[in-house]
Amino acid sequence: MSESINMAVVGAGYWGRNYVRNFEALPEARLRWACDADAAALERAQRCAPGAQLSTDYLEVMADEGVQAVAIATNVSTHHAIAMAALNAGKHVLVEKPMAPSVAEAEEMVALAQRKGLTLMVGHLMLYHPAVEHLEELVASGALGRIYYLYASRVNLGRIRDDENALWSFAPHDVSLISHILRKKPVSVSARGRGYLRPDVADVVFLNLGFDDDTMAQIQLSWLDPHKERRLTVVGSKKMVVFDDTHVSEKLRIYDKGFDQPPEYETYGAYLSLRDGDINIPHIPLKEPLTAECRHFLRCVSHHEVPRSPGEQGLEVVRVLEAAEESMRNDGAPERL
Repeated sequence: MSESINMAVVGAGYWGRNYVRNFEALPEARLRWACDADAAALERAQRCAPGAQLSTDYLEVMADEGVQAVAIATNVSTHHAIAMAALNAGKHVLVEKPMAPSVAEAEEMVALAQRKGLTLMVGHLMLYHPAVEHLEELVASGALGRIYYLYASRVNLGRIRDDENALWSFAPHDVSLISHILRKKPVSVSARGRGYLRPDVADVVFLNLGFDDDTMAQIQLSWLDPHKERRLTVVGSKKMVVFDDTHVSEKLRIYDKGFDQPPEYETYGAYLSLRDGDINIPHIPLKEPLTAECRHFLRCVSHHEVPRSPGEQGLEVVRVLEAAEESMRNDGAPERL
């Protein structure tokens, strides 16, 4: 069995506390530091990981030569500075999504990790969801046929952010997920958004992605909505799938529905005949995606493997977000990628 990796978590607040909990619990890791500027966050981290050292200064953490890898879960505006300090100190990095607030900063992070020969992984959580792994296999096997289009809804009421809009907060989940299961990058993006609670921060965004084979995807994003939805629908020529992450047990529903095209026909109505088949709900073991993500990161560090969500993929997501932001400024005008 490989020796445990000495870890540090920078950012132990709203989401970072979950990294603290996971790296403290995983036998493959030894949580050496928890770092946060907020004293209350550090107190919670200490209760969860009593053996970890505490700090309010991430540079103190980077100066510890015993730290091999760092997980960063701070505000996106700080990701670049902290990640660059970690990489320059020779430490592997797991950084939350989005990896940076601009393409330029994301490119610097990727380039430095490549030069240093270090793992740079982005916390695209949905790629580690067991239902998404099953969906990925369905698409790759051809069971759904040709993918026509996809649409996603990621909405709820709150939590309101001050440091980023709904696009930057929510879209990385679905952009990374859709690109990953299609195994291709979008070639165009358009977006429209409005700030109803605060004019300068869009709390509602409608995002459209175009791909080079005419596949298209639409994503609805909002923290101003009466429902909580985390849903993706994939429409293929053979079958259709709904991934509903808010459902307690039935995460995937596979619909054997569509239109069959018989080899011989006399009328247009006979050419397209509706197929209304069974609904299959596969059994998918319930596992915490973040635990799988953390375990995958540790394996990549110890075995020098390429992550499922490498820095290069995180860069492409930031590229989509930056283009979508420009489209929003131009009231939805498409941007080429």
